[in-house]
Amino acid sequence: MRSGADWLACATSEVQEEFLNSLSDGALSALPYLFEFWALPHQLPPEGNWRTWVIMGGRGAGKTRAGSEWVRAEVEGAGPLDPGRSARVALVGETFDQVREVMVFGDSGILACSPPDRRPVWEAGRKRLLWPNGAIAQVFSAHEPEALRGPQFDAAWVDELGCGAVDKGTNQPNKFLDPKSSESSLPNYSNGRRDDLIQMQYLRAMYQYWGNPAHNVTDSETGVQMIDMARAHVWAWDARPFPYFPGNTALWSDGENYAHGHWLNGRTSARSLASVVSEICDRSGVTAYDVSELHGLVRGYSVGQVSSGRAALQPLMLAYGFEAAEREGTLVFTSRNGRTDRVLDPARLAITEEQDGTLSLSRAPSAEIAGRIRLNFVEAEGDYEVRSSEAVFPDEVSRAVSQSEMPLVLLQSEGRAIVERWLAESRVARDQARFSLPPSAIANMAGDVVEIETDAGTELYRLDHVEQAGVSMIQAVRIEPGLYTPSDAVEVTVRPKPFTPAVPVLPLFMDLPLLKGDEVEHAPHLAVTATPWPGSVAAWSAPQDSAYVLNRLLPAASVIGMTENTLFRAEPGLIDRGPALRVRVASGELTSVSADEVLNGANVAVIGDGSTANWEVFQFTNATLVEEGVYDLTTRLRGQQGSDAIMPDQWPPGSYVVLLNGTPEQIALTASERGLLRHYRVGPASRTYNDPVYAHQVHAFDGIGLRPYAPVHLQAELDGAGDLAVGWIRRTRTDGDSWAGVEVPLGEAAETYVVRVLDGEVLLREETVSAPAWTYSATAQGNDGAVAPFNIDVAQVSDQFGAGPFRRLSVGA
Repeated sequence: MRSGADWLACATSEVQEEFLNSLSDGALSALPYLFEFWALPHQLPPEGNWRTWVIMGGRGAGKTRAGSEWVRAEVEGAGPLDPGRSARVALVGETFDQVREVMVFGDSGILACSPPDRRPVWEAGRKRLLWPNGAIAQVFSAHEPEALRGPQFDAAWVDELGCGAVDKGTNQPNKFLDPKSSESSLPNYSNGRRDDLIQMQYLRAMYQYWGNPAHNVTDSETGVQMIDMARAHVWAWDARPFPYFPGNTALWSDGENYAHGHWLNGRTSARSLASVVSEICDRSGVTAYDVSELHGLVRGYSVGQVSSGRAALQPLMLAYGFEAAEREGTLVFTSRNGRTDRVLDPARLAITEEQDGTLSLSRAPSAEIAGRIRLNFVEAEGDYEVRSSEAVFPDEVSRAVSQSEMPLVLLQSEGRAIVERWLAESRVARDQARFSLPPSAIANMAGDVVEIETDAGTELYRLDHVEQAGVSMIQAVRIEPGLYTPSDAVEVTVRPKPFTPAVPVLPLFMDLPLLKGDEVEHAPHLAVTATPWPGSVAAWSAPQDSAYVLNRLLPAASVIGMTENTLFRAEPGLIDRGPALRVRVASGELTSVSADEVLNGANVAVIGDGSTANWEVFQFTNATLVEEGVYDLTTRLRGQQGSDAIMPDQWPPGSYVVLLNGTPEQIALTASERGLLRHYRVGPASRTYNDPVYAHQVHAFDGIGLRPYAPVHLQAELDGAGDLAVGWIRRTRTDGDSWAGVEVPLGEAAETYVVRVLDGEVLLREETVSAPAWTYSATAQGNDGAVAPFNIDVAQVSDQFGAGPFRRLSVGA
């Protein structure tokens, strides 16, 4: 939908001139007051027979203008003196001044919107607007709701219901703090502290009051209730997701206003302390209890195991500072506030065997008082991580900490306030009093605060223990009223972790040779990456595509890249100084190291085509950053760890490169599962394995870590009889780096080799030998028809793996 003003603004100058010239003088004069022409779609009332129209929008959305124009449409007729649909309208706001300054005289108020011949007159003494046609709009304040009982109205324009989460917000619910607004101010007598409880109490009071039929009457003839609370809407719910609003202030600059604002996001799930205590009592079978004097807001509380009501209440009592005492058969809960309940008369103390009628005062040693207190809790407005708040006395020299953990969801400022109160209470409560009271003073109950005259002056003591034994034997601790004043701790805006969508990950399964010797010989490695990284990645496995079990959690992305040029074959064991290998990595970085570091095992990587077994291990010294995410790798060592046997003539562009820096991990695979096809699902750990974002692959792994290396230095020599003596040097896949031994360890259960004679690719002979030498006799050559040139292939054999890669020797070529 587009308004007429949109059309006119977007039209060419010729069309605009033609349109305006087509209007009569009267139409041209009336055009500025035709709201249907200028209004945005959300400012026009809905069609049909409606009873309640809720206009939702932020500041500047045009709510006041829409309300003023709707009132005009209701009371104005075709002519200035003609009657409209409504003759009596109620204008309801929080205060009379608010209605007058905004709805009546505001820049978008009724008077500013009305044309001269229909403009109403403001009668200040009667607090009403009077139109030329006799229609009346009466002003009412929400502070005097009873005034709405008598008059009868055809229509009403009512301001929103809501209250800011700020100290004494109910004094002026329409006030809010916003440095960018000219209307920014605190409610009357507010100290500016954040107070989510007052917002909750305001809404509770409004809904309970108007939910009472005695206050909200129903018309006997129409059956319509005066205020339909099912259609009451609270200011304000924001479409931006909590906690990213208000936490992401880089995106939403008004996030700083949340702490003292009207927003309900992140607050509606909170409960009053009284309701939580009531639920615990009900579930514990306690029916006679009183929580009317219990005040506090609970953002979240976890009871992890079945326990008694006392155990469930204890953390709440410590954190929120309230008392529980039995009084005349009722369990009474009261919040500590430091206010005096009564003055203790020293002349009325009782004499008992323990007490001689005097007040006994004592002070605990300072060594028994913790000077540093720490509380662990769940942070409320971030990622619900465990946070700690600590308070310490300025003169504290000990490093000892009294630490507590509570399953409570708190703001950081609330956690800070709790530990500061605990610390102050512990020092003040060193002062203790013991005395007895006669039966006439039975009204003194546990939790009461009494005023006592001591040598130090007038002091307050809280009755902590009251034992009724004819007389009341009392133990009390000193308190200070200031302990229960809310903390001035500054609200900390918690920056939640950026939202990371669930995206597919790239899994690369790599069946690799032994790299350090401490790996599981037959288990493959798994490297994963994704952009953006979704957090931990889970790898699930199963023999079939069902009943998966978690195999491995990978907490970090591997450095995986793709080559942008060709890497040609090079001699193993020699430094490859050929052209740079250009690699574009998806995430992470590559760094240069010294030659000594390379020789000591640094910068190990693999290059391959992505299949499970076709990976060459290499190392590099220099990694030169070409552009963001692109590196040139030079001064390489190729075909490491026996992978020279599978090195192709070239690795083409588009080959994978994976840095073996410890991030790729071996997956769990039993020896009996080697060589068997298994199903794997890899994806974000935050999602289940049957989520469409998971990658599904099926692999069987040979266990390259068990594969023997290919022999080297094959030689063949003919003797005078025509026999061919073939020899080679074996290698080992384990513990072969030491230069101290005469020969490298065998690394297998027995020394065994397979020798093959081939004419081209046609097998002429195959034999198994147990030493690195073999003689191909002239007779056998004649029997096989082996005429030079022919090839001899040799491979070492493992009992577990079988024959390893073959090394070829061409004879007579």
